[in-house]
Amino acid sequence: MRRNRPYARLNTPQFDSLPHLRQLTTDLRPPTSSQLSLPTSSLMSSSSPTSDLRSPTSSSDSDSDVLIKVDNVSKKFCRDFKKSLWYGLKDTAGDILHPTHKPEDSSLRPSEFWANQNISFEVKRGECVGLIGHNGAGKTTLLKMLNGLIKPDTGGIEMRGRIGALIALGAGFNPILTGRENIYINGSILGIHKKEIDAKLEEIIDFAEIEEAIDAPVRTYSSGMQVRLGFAVSTFLRPDVLILDEVLAVGDMAFRTKCYKRIGQLQANAATILVSHDMSAITTACNRILYLSNGQGSYHENVQEGVGKYVDEQVAHGGKGGSESSFSFDAPVRNAEVGLTPSKIKSGDEIILEIKMDIASQISNVQIRCVVTDVAGKPLLYWDSVWNQAPITLDEGRVALGLVLGPMGLVRGEYKLDFNITTIGSPLLLVNAKDHLKFSVNTPITCSVPNLLNCQSLSVEPY
Repeated sequence: MRRNRPYARLNTPQFDSLPHLRQLTTDLRPPTSSQLSLPTSSLMSSSSPTSDLRSPTSSSDSDSDVLIKVDNVSKKFCRDFKKSLWYGLKDTAGDILHPTHKPEDSSLRPSEFWANQNISFEVKRGECVGLIGHNGAGKTTLLKMLNGLIKPDTGGIEMRGRIGALIALGAGFNPILTGRENIYINGSILGIHKKEIDAKLEEIIDFAEIEEAIDAPVRTYSSGMQVRLGFAVSTFLRPDVLILDEVLAVGDMAFRTKCYKRIGQLQANAATILVSHDMSAITTACNRILYLSNGQGSYHENVQEGVGKYVDEQVAHGGKGGSESSFSFDAPVRNAEVGLTPSKIKSGDEIILEIKMDIASQISNVQIRCVVTDVAGKPLLYWDSVWNQAPITLDEGRVALGLVLGPMGLVRGEYKLDFNITTIGSPLLLVNAKDHLKFSVNTPITCSVPNLLNCQSLSVEPY
């Protein structure tokens, strides 16, 4: 049997002439308080450190709390598959032949476009930056560059400390291995000792709420279970930098609320970047905003200013589409009218929903659901009458339902209130309103409880 040849050693002159290799050995040393740890996400299966992305710098004490530094970063892609292969081959050859050369060419070749262009910002320890923008604005591309999955075409990125990232559903999990085994593997990638993982294991499992499935293969997990485990691993292994993409939208309401509380606990000792289309969550968790539009970014230290730009864009875009409103009722409801007051409120105020019905016969076990959505139809706040655990009965005749909903912890913008009335366990909608009731918030946000809507009072009276 032929034996493999041993690897040849690099002599000193060759090693010194290759800064990429010199950087790699520096990054692989055990991290200390004054050095960078290996910048690999806890949810990545593999990653290749590159010197232009992760170069350690000897910064002064005044800059020691800056954990993320992005300097004039741009990234371009090609829409044509065949051309992208050719461009990739040429760029790779250039990197091999000229490893120390950093191209700063800002021109686009045929079929190329800028996914990110000239983006610069810093995130210090204790800060949480909300990364917002419409779908396709370049948010995920920027996160992938921050996490080392792809490198920028121009500019540079510096990351300090241990990185915990959740930027893709199930990323970094081996589907064949169990959840427990994946926890240890991801911890090892971060350079965490087994004893430290042992100490945190039960906390991770308890937070993820998947005790019964922890020893099952990850491929048997639902998307929500993968998000639970991924978030728990990312946040419980003491990250210095926490990067969270929109994957939290997959989780249920109770788990999302728990995640935001956990982010708040980590904020004092970590630099956090949070991507979400839930502006209530952004304004609650973040103290800075990076707003992206068509690949170009603007940095806002005033959260309301950054969120306002996003809301204005969404309102303008939503006005072009225009979903049709509908209001309907079915037997035994003979007639129904609905009203919402006031139509303009301040953030934190309440609104009153009034529903008048003419009912042919008594209706028992009534269930009322209310959903507040943005102009694009994305649900923001939700309430269900079954939460009150008090049965609702509507007598025969003319009946008026009054609901006081709030406080509305919403940012400035336009919103819709959808609702339906049914009986518990029945698919039949007795009354249904979709895109029919609209209201606006005209002041900056003053309070926020993500995804929760309270009904302060519910009255049923004849009229």
